[in-house]
Amino acid sequence: MTGYDNLTDNDLIVLLKESDHLAYAQIYDRYKYILHAHAVNKLRDREEAMDIIQEVFTYLWAKRQHIEFTGNLPGYLYGAVRNAILNKITRGQVQEKYLNSMKSFSLRESVVADYRVRENQLKAHIEKEIAMLPPKMKQVFELSRKEHLSHKEIAWKLQISEQTVSKQITNALRILKVKLGILACLLMLLYR
Repeated sequence: MTGYDNLTDNDLIVLLKESDHLAYAQIYDRYKYILHAHAVNKLRDREEAMDIIQEVFTYLWAKRQHIEFTGNLPGYLYGAVRNAILNKITRGQVQEKYLNSMKSFSLRESVVADYRVRENQLKAHIEKEIAMLPPKMKQVFELSRKEHLSHKEIAWKLQISEQTVSKQITNALRILKVKLGILACLLMLLYR
């Protein structure tokens, strides 16, 4: 690259636009250290700074024929590094917000899911105990709690007295209270 060392930045830009690899290498060698120092100063991380420099020079080569250098080459490269740093910071903030949002959501969902699992288990246990009631008592209880019929409607439907319906429901609740405990009975009453 002996001949390229003496070329001006403007000469190197012209050769770069013509896809001259040696001109590109000379630009890289001429500015990589100072741009890296600038990026390290802003990011406080040598590896991230090196990634930024590689990104800028990769872009420079990929877009070499379309880039318009309105000012000088160092000004363009410093601006490109600055923009790449800002983009990296912005992406990091967006990622952090997204991760925090997902973390919050996952914590909330696990609580809801845990609650739903426990609720379903309790419902299944209640259903099992209801199924074990004597047949007539079970029928009266289900008409009351699942079909939401009044005592009068149940009595009419089953052709029994309202007092019998009331007694069957009271007995069913008493049996279930013993088997399920007070909390499950309260839950059963709420289903009504």
